[in-house]
Amino acid sequence: MNLWHHNERKQPGAGDLAIQLGEGGSEGLRPTRWGLILVIFMRLMAALWLAQGLMEWATVLLPSETVLDSLSGAAAGAVIFFAVADLLAAVGLWLATPWGGALWLFAAASQIFVAMTVKGVFAGSWIAADVVLIILYFVLTFQAGQASD
Repeated sequence: MNLWHHNERKQPGAGDLAIQLGEGGSEGLRPTRWGLILVIFMRLMAALWLAQGLMEWATVLLPSETVLDSLSGAAAGAVIFFAVADLLAAVGLWLATPWGGALWLFAAASQIFVAMTVKGVFAGSWIAADVVLIILYFVLTFQAGQASD
């Protein structure tokens, strides 16, 4: 292949996918039932994390008085951190990319840590919800990887 004259068109294949589920080459590639369930789960989580990130930004931008002044330094830092991290995780989840799942796991684990250590940022119910969602994500990812319908 000549690097200066690139007229060849590459056909899309398995190497072009963001997440490749199960084994197989490009000729036998078809979505599995568990893969579809995983993508739907990731899209639902993306919508939830998008709403959560927008609520964090609303906390910062919408009040007439600055909310950040009334919060402790750790709580204010957490609000800003999650305003950015939640939106980035939502985009990655929506695209069903590996980095999206990893960033979401980091954001969810950070929420658990912040909910346990910094009072007034997250309700305690978020800890249980995040733990359940993380376990569900790992189960779906494992099942999608093992599926060979």
